[in-house]
Amino acid sequence: MEVSSEHKLAFHNVREHFRITEYIARFDTETARINSIAIIIGLLTGFVIGVYDRTLRYSNTFLGMQQGFPLHEFPHYYVLFVPALGGLLVGIISHFLMKKKYGVDGLIETVTLRGARLTLRDVFLEVFTSIITISSGGSLGKEAPGILAGAGTGAFVGRVLKSTERQLQVLLGCGAAGGIAAAFNAPLAGVVFVVEVIYGELETRTFIPIVISSVFATLVSSTLFGIKPIEISSYQLVSPYKELGLYLMLGLLAGFISALLIRTLYYTKDIFLEISLHPVLKPALGGLAVGAIGLFYPRVLGMGYDVITDALNNQFTFKLLLILLFLKILAFSLSLGSGGSGGTIVPSLFTGAMLGGAFWTAANLFFPGTIAEQGAYAMVGMGAVLAGTARAPLTAILILFEITRNYNMILPLMFACVLSNVMSNALYPESIFTEGLRRKGFKIRKGREVDIMSSMFVKDAMITYVQTVSEEKSVEVLTTLMQVSRHVGFPVLDSRGKLSGIVTLSDLRSKVKSEDIDKKVKDIATRRLEVAYPDETLDAVLKRFASKQIGRLPVVDREDKTRLLGLITRSDIVNAYNKKVVEKVRDTY
Repeated sequence: MEVSSEHKLAFHNVREHFRITEYIARFDTETARINSIAIIIGLLTGFVIGVYDRTLRYSNTFLGMQQGFPLHEFPHYYVLFVPALGGLLVGIISHFLMKKKYGVDGLIETVTLRGARLTLRDVFLEVFTSIITISSGGSLGKEAPGILAGAGTGAFVGRVLKSTERQLQVLLGCGAAGGIAAAFNAPLAGVVFVVEVIYGELETRTFIPIVISSVFATLVSSTLFGIKPIEISSYQLVSPYKELGLYLMLGLLAGFISALLIRTLYYTKDIFLEISLHPVLKPALGGLAVGAIGLFYPRVLGMGYDVITDALNNQFTFKLLLILLFLKILAFSLSLGSGGSGGTIVPSLFTGAMLGGAFWTAANLFFPGTIAEQGAYAMVGMGAVLAGTARAPLTAILILFEITRNYNMILPLMFACVLSNVMSNALYPESIFTEGLRRKGFKIRKGREVDIMSSMFVKDAMITYVQTVSEEKSVEVLTTLMQVSRHVGFPVLDSRGKLSGIVTLSDLRSKVKSEDIDKKVKDIATRRLEVAYPDETLDAVLKRFASKQIGRLPVVDREDKTRLLGLITRSDIVNAYNKKVVEKVRDTY
């Protein structure tokens, strides 16, 4: 029996329909969904960065505290006190309205250790306080707040779509990449920054969506808002073999300056932590110090794009370049170390431009007219110092390459950035971002999976309902309490309810004889306490248990070590670990 052509065609159409459906089903995957969301995040991030840039520009114009403005026309008290007033406003907002300040280091911590969960209110308040800090004269950059704004945008989209923890990590990276790409008009640098600094490793599942987000964010910021941070001319090598030796020296010097910048920042932070002053007033004090510097050298105030341009165009003397180099490091450290909000990328570029310009001035005395222009060395210095502070040589190379669109200087740029990274790492093992994490007890290394115990915190495992004993109670009462509760240790409180010690079964056995039952708890309690803090990792506390040979630790407030928040024991850590392992196994299926 012969089948008609119409039936053949119908059968063919049905078969083609199933084939098309099969192709669609292949693309209806988690990857396709994430890539689609990345487009949305890129578009939104480009818009957010554009609004942030415009707002900052208007605020700068209104206050007039940026370099390039005729600050000599303002009264001295204005230049001195406006940064202090900006710091006061930032202090008020940070202390009363914000629970946590992020920055790039906080973003790394969140993505790596905290399930990529950002507090959106804190994120955008920090972006807002960065506008206040920078426009009032704070010597910080706008790119790190832009990265945070992008990450916040990614977190917002992820929250609306009820994304899982694994998806949120990718979406935050998409937003962060879009933030730096839009701020610098540098999509490649945005991608590499997230891979190199925030993720620390390259994976296909994260690489593709952050590329997509970076492209769309740059498209929106450049076409709708016309963001172009720094204009740099085209340069080239004049005497390649001779100059590579000079760039070698410049790279090593940049590594030294990078380590100096990191040390100065954290030394300044330590000083402000020790100052007995209300937290609200500390940013104001830092702003006052920056204003005092600005009275004599106003070019260190604000971001410094105009000053970088002048250094690239050979507008400064050797002496002024060195003065601006070291004063920028000091003003930057005071602005951020006192509690101000802003970024570290542009201050690194500023410092590098001054270093490169000063280095060219000295080199030109020995090789007059036979080496490239001063701007070439200033540009390479910018990339080298950024590579040394952020420990991100690829990001530094790409940012400078994308800004200049000039391939002629790629060899000295790569050479100096790598050397600076090596030198800086030898002098100071942590980057400007990871040093803050190290001080909290977090050891995050690139390219490694974070251990479960290093990704969980004391507050996740501790018990908050703690049975305590008054230091005025007798040993007899303590013995009865141990028998009834079956606990072998109790935190000891004084008459005000403050933690004064800890008493254990070991203390009872070693310090009490049968006739001493009338002794008071305070007579046998251990006064020199080992304690834990809620934001410490379980890994750090477990090591303390092992080194001190103890089984329990009171959990206290970092600001007030007599305020008891809870108790953590070895068994609490084991239980929390087992629970986390079960959750991870469940998430893989």
